[in-house]
Formats: sequence, C-alpha cells, structure tokens
Amino acid sequence: MFKNDLLESLSKVKYYVPLIVYVPLIGFLFYKSFIELEMSFLSFAGWFLFGLGIWTITEYVLHRFVFHFEPEAEWGKKIHFIFHGVHHDYPNDANRLVMPPSASIPLAAAFYFLFEWLLPETKIYPFFCGFILGYLFYDMVHYALHHANFKSGFWKRLKQHHMLHHYSDSTKGYGVSWTFWDNIFQTKFDKK
Repeated sequence: MFKNDLLESLSKVKYYVPLIVYVPLIGFLFYKSFIELEMSFLSFAGWFLFGLGIWTITEYVLHRFVFHFEPEAEWGKKIHFIFHGVHHDYPNDANRLVMPPSASIPLAAAFYFLFEWLLPETKIYPFFCGFILGYLFYDMVHYALHHANFKSGFWKRLKQHHMLHHYSDSTKGYGVSWTFWDNIFQTKFDKK
C-alpha cells in the first residue's frame, strides 16, 4: 500500500496486538477503580456498562460516517483508502482486520480526554474500561467474522450481516459486533 517500508509496517497488525496493548490498560483501570478509589461493585458495573453502551453507538457512527465518508479531494480519497477502503478492497487480508496501534492509540487517547472532560471526576476509569473492552470485542469479532467458520446461531447471523456489508451493499450493515444500531437507524439488511 505504501512505497515506504516504515509506513507499510505501521499499516499492518496481527489480530492479537490490540489485546497486548489494551488488556494491561483495562487491568490498570480496574486497579484504579477498585483499589485506589475503593469503588463499589455496583457503581463500577453501572459506569462500565454505560461505557460499553457508548462504545456500541461509537462503533456504528465511526463505521458509517467516518470510515464510509468518501471525500472528493484526491488527498482525502487516499486517506479514506488507507483507513478503510483497503479493507473493502482486500477484506480477507489478515494483517488489516484490526486497527493498528498507530491509529488506535491516538484515537483511544482522544476519546479518553473527551470522556474525562465530560464525566464526573473518577468515573472515567470504569467508563473507559467498558468503552475499551467494547473496542477490543469489536476488533476480535471483526477478525473472527472474516476468518472463522461459524456453523449456526448468533455468530453465523453476525457473519452473514457483515459479509452482506462487504459483498452486497456497503451502505447498510454498519454494526460489526453489535447490529442493534442498524435496526434503530434502518440500515439493516432486508430479510429475504
């Protein structure tokens, strides 16, 4: 994708790298919440679930309005291709199915500081724990949808939903790990 070896290497990542980067962060957020702040389990669970819920809408909005935004300027088209277009052109490239840390870390930091500004003091820790766990779930599910062979049930339906997005109509099916928002915003696929 790039003529520069460094840039090329920064655009690829093995599926397990986000786990190496973010599981320690999640552990640290648990530590801050329960050990340093002595947060109750109920309070932690509420803010954690709130963060997870916010991740689900964030996943949908990013995929629909950012990753599928097609700019008119040539430089914008190149950036779009780098961030998401390459995935649609080569959907089974195992090294481009999860977000590389070169993109996910700055995004995670931006979201962290936004939420820290918006949320009550100390609630960022359980909230962001849920948010980041939602992101990790998204990355791992996305990889599995492209490479696992599901036989039945929920996972097979989720894979079908995502494959329709890739191979039938990329203007629908923006939910990858959660299809809930496709139902709400009427971007689900019609049952046939």
